[in-house]
Amino acid sequence: MKVKLVGASGGEVTGSCYVIRANGATVLLDAGMFQGGRQSEAKNRLPPGVRPETIDALLLTHAHLDHTGRVPLLIKHGFRGPIYATSATIDLGEIILSDSARLQQQDAERQTRRGAPDAPPVEPLYAPEDVEPFRSQTRTVALNKPVKVAPGITARWIEAGHMLGSGSIELTVEEEGKKKVVVFSGDIGPVTMPLLNQFQTFERADAVFLESTYGDRDHRPYAETLADFERIVKEVSGTGGKILIPTFAIGRSQQMLYHLAVMFLRKDIPGFPVYLDSPMAINASGVYTKYPDLHDEELVAWKKKGLLPLNPAYFHTSTTSVESKRLNDLRGPCAILAGAGMCNAGRIQHHLKFNLPNPKTHVLIVGYQGYGSLGRKLVEKQKTVTILGEKVPVRAKIHTLNGFSGHAGQTDLLKWFSTLAPSKPHVILTHGEDRSRTGLAQAIQTRFKLTATLPNQGDVIEI
Repeated sequence: MKVKLVGASGGEVTGSCYVIRANGATVLLDAGMFQGGRQSEAKNRLPPGVRPETIDALLLTHAHLDHTGRVPLLIKHGFRGPIYATSATIDLGEIILSDSARLQQQDAERQTRRGAPDAPPVEPLYAPEDVEPFRSQTRTVALNKPVKVAPGITARWIEAGHMLGSGSIELTVEEEGKKKVVVFSGDIGPVTMPLLNQFQTFERADAVFLESTYGDRDHRPYAETLADFERIVKEVSGTGGKILIPTFAIGRSQQMLYHLAVMFLRKDIPGFPVYLDSPMAINASGVYTKYPDLHDEELVAWKKKGLLPLNPAYFHTSTTSVESKRLNDLRGPCAILAGAGMCNAGRIQHHLKFNLPNPKTHVLIVGYQGYGSLGRKLVEKQKTVTILGEKVPVRAKIHTLNGFSGHAGQTDLLKWFSTLAPSKPHVILTHGEDRSRTGLAQAIQTRFKLTATLPNQGDVIEI
């Protein structure tokens, strides 16, 4: 059995993709998009050495674009095999990939307009029609139930606690009379992640491919971050200001809606209007309510009381740009959640442009802000920022709330791995920058006396 790393390796976090070959079969595990600017996006091509029409199966850990974003590219170039994933991953994946195809097409059209008049049109990585076969090719898997995905290869998904439907995958491979067990962590969520069940663990493996996004550090305690969030919301509720929350459409949006709804349900503050200004987030929130078996104990307890914190009764939605622009006329107290999460695109830009000059506005930064993004400039307390070509003074209060991450920190990663450590597997650290995976490798060596491999892009691991 051989596993080739064609993404999220060599210090790269995005583009997760493993090419697994055994018993004459080719199985892909994830097919993610590289993200982080033009240089990273230039890597978004077919996995080297793989002809899409020869792939026997594709397994998905979860729906995020850095794990699914190249699936339509495979379909475009002839992949017609089964795609195995949990039901929630299929639902969210369809939303994410459709949005990605739309953006790819818009970007290609924009580049074509900017090019020379006689230049051929720029072709998008893929188009909406390449996403259409996605659902028909999917095969739904249930957690903890093995499924045969190729000759001699059985896969089992368990809860990863990272996003709705996320899973870690165990492959059992029988080849030449020998049995090997290989585990792929996917992205692991922190044990304090609200809404979702906590991650499950495996008991033994011959090899473990472990994510290391935050392998060298822990996050600020979730309870402290949530306390700051609630304090700010209470302050704004009392003063009549506006809360702007730039947020990622899937995961973080639902997290913030949940915490606001719980404050209203506990009567910590009088209810005030909350607006979800993101068609993608609105669609995703509907998927979250569809899977009660994936909800954590706290959310289940609210439901037993007849209360549903993610019920649309607790927030308003705006689907059109006209509805979005009307939010500028609102007076506080109110909260507006909109994308993009790093403020470098989307409807949040219009809200920031209109509201940043107002000192009664509070901007809550609840996610990672990439270098050079508008969100990073706000975090850095710049006095003036450029939005949609105009200089905008920043008189609003900017609050950076670290601790809402959907990725496990070092302590939780070690906890996840601890049940596998006694079987002394070969540990391969992926999905992390060099500092992060080196820090996790040192921690694994110290605690479990195991030496981890830090692979480069294109490396092949024989198991």
